This record gives sequence, structure tokens and C-alpha cells, in this order.
Amino acid sequence: MFAMNVNEIDKLAWLCIKDTRILVVRSKGNDTYYIPGGKREEGESDYEALIREVKEELSVDLMPETIKYAKTFKAQAHGKPNGVQVKMTCYFAEFSGAMKASAEIEEASWINHDDEIRCSLVTKMIMDWLKSEEMIKSKSVIPKFK
Repeated sequence: MFAMNVNEIDKLAWLCIKDTRILVVRSKGNDTYYIPGGKREEGESDYEALIREVKEELSVDLMPETIKYAKTFKAQAHGKPNGVQVKMTCYFAEFSGAMKASAEIEEASWINHDDEIRCSLVTKMIMDWLKSEEMIKSKSVIPKFK
């Protein structure tokens, strides 16, 4: 038996990017946006848990052969006592099906980097990384003069 770290919430996240915007979700009764995903159930692999969570939240099927590890982030967990960290292991993947918010999800939105103020701390960290990798952008992209 392994010891669980009660000060760390271990989650998986699906990074879905379209037209330099990232998909985020908001749970019912919450005003903060998160990256879609969730926690593993006992015995689940990362892929199995991610596929199940995304299906529950957004009614789409991730294509297992396209799932690719992106990066892992740690930050103070939103709405939890100081010192409780969330570890977010992020993956890219293609999907099939028509996306719609379901289960506990009230809203799904495509946002850009300027919208990170409405997001959890770990989501902001993920968005900063995606912007630094030029995968997402700010709203107003002003061309530079040479």
C-alpha cells in the first residue's frame, strides 16, 4: 500500500487548442475556469482516466492513439487551504464527437491568454507555458516593426 500525500491533489488535464485559443470549463456554481480533466479512479491509467473524465465533462471521445504527454505543473490548489497543491499532468489529444458541457460542467469556452485572470492558478501557469511555446496568443497581437 502506498501513502497518499494529503497536501497534493493529483489531476490529469486535456490541453485542447484551436485557433491559438485553449478550451476551458467551469463547474456549476463556480466562477473559475479550469482545464478539462480530473482525478484517476483506483486502478486507472492516466490515459483511461483522462478519456473517462473528458467524456463525462464534454461528451467527446479522446482518440487514445493521439494522446501525448505535454508537461506537469504544480500550484496552490484553488479554493483549498494554503499549502494544498494541485499537480496537473497535462496531455494533448485529438477527439471525435460533438462537444457539449455535461455532468458537473456548466460552461465550456475557448479563451486566449488575456482571459487567464478568470482561471485557477495552475491553469494560469499552463496558459503562460502555452503562450511561451506560441501555442496560444493574447487577444490583440500587434505586429512588430522591423
